[in-house]
Amino acid sequence: MPERSHLAVEFINAVRAPVAPGYVRSVLRRSGTLPEVAARMPDEQANVAVRLTDDMELRRLHREYSGEDSITDVLSFAGTGDHVGDLAISWEAVVRQAARYRYTPQGELALLCVHGLLHLLGWDHTSRAETAEMRRLTTAVLALSEVALPPGRL
Repeated sequence: MPERSHLAVEFINAVRAPVAPGYVRSVLRRSGTLPEVAARMPDEQANVAVRLTDDMELRRLHREYSGEDSITDVLSFAGTGDHVGDLAISWEAVVRQAARYRYTPQGELALLCVHGLLHLLGWDHTSRAETAEMRRLTTAVLALSEVALPPGRL
């Protein structure tokens, strides 16, 4: 298993989902062991906050910050300085999507955490090339965390 990065992770489980905070921290810290990801981290004091919440809160945040009145699975809010940013993830979306793709909610949560972190660090998926790069990085990080994505998930 690769060495972990120094990324500090604050985990807020607002919906009391059956998720160990250490699992989320572990996945996100492993992200920082990839050279491409580590190069975009602010420094050794980098930190990120993850709020696990519900569809209603994600919809409200999506409407308030993006002007879109719809449910989404993960939102990322860029930070400044050492604070990489905040992630808001809908546990209801995690469970739905895990069932749809027939794998574990923990695997889906890991995917959304990594996806959100990559957005915070400047990656996007507005072009085919960007999408391919995000998929490659996501798959690599999830492999480090021993999360196997089901066919068709990315």
